[in-house]
Amino acid sequence: MKKLLVLGCVIVGMLLVSFGSLAASSDAWIPGLASFVIPGLGQLLNDQMDKAILHFAVGVGIYAIGFGVSWYFSPLWYITPALGLGWAIYSGYDAYTVAKEHNFQLGFVNGGVGFSYNF
Repeated sequence: MKKLLVLGCVIVGMLLVSFGSLAASSDAWIPGLASFVIPGLGQLLNDQMDKAILHFAVGVGIYAIGFGVSWYFSPLWYITPALGLGWAIYSGYDAYTVAKEHNFQLGFVNGGVGFSYNF
């Protein structure tokens, strides 16, 4: 029973170490996911203010113009969400690739309680 417990602890420890090394290498998925949910948020996390404003404005414009026009021309009612989803996917992909290039990392600071990101 002790051997099984030791073996289980070793396996769990190896999984935690391997997961920690993978997570520490890059957290580029965070800006990608943020920009997929709200276009421009990932670019803001990547310190690209102009691109963040542009992505957010285009995302809002797609829905505002699309649903405004579809009020009078009903076939656009179904196209507008597809365009919005396409823009969200592109915005998330753009934020992810930029964060991956610059090795975006989030984490706790050493020696105390705090939070910082490395870009």
